[in-house]
Amino acid sequence: MKRFEVEVPAPVVWMNSNDRRHRQADAKLTKAWREATRELVPEGVEPFKERVRILAFVTKPKRGRYDPGNLYPTAKACVDGLVDAGVLVDDDWVHVDGPDMRHGGLGPAGLRLVVEPLIYQENLPLVADNEPAG
Repeated sequence: MKRFEVEVPAPVVWMNSNDRRHRQADAKLTKAWREATRELVPEGVEPFKERVRILAFVTKPKRGRYDPGNLYPTAKACVDGLVDAGVLVDDDWVHVDGPDMRHGGLGPAGLRLVVEPLIYQENLPLVADNEPAG
């Protein structure tokens, strides 16, 4: 597969790293984002077998400063939805680099996920020098 994109309109409020909700409230939000992503994946999409990079573009309806990285919990729930839908084999470090959070501009609240094969340049290690591979 060359590249896969999905736009996930916000089904509920954002999950923000700075929020301090009860874990049951977080679980409901996680489930909503995860299921919304899974449902948007068309049937028959072949899973990526190679390692991929995921970019997550945040769109918001209002101008204003925010830190896209703080919305990582939202993106993580969406990536889990991609695993549930069969787009990704797994979302561990062996299979996925990211999601890298980016500002996606003005628009309806949502997240655009871009999944593409990660092509390595020679001599760039997959793991840290002090960590055994595999």
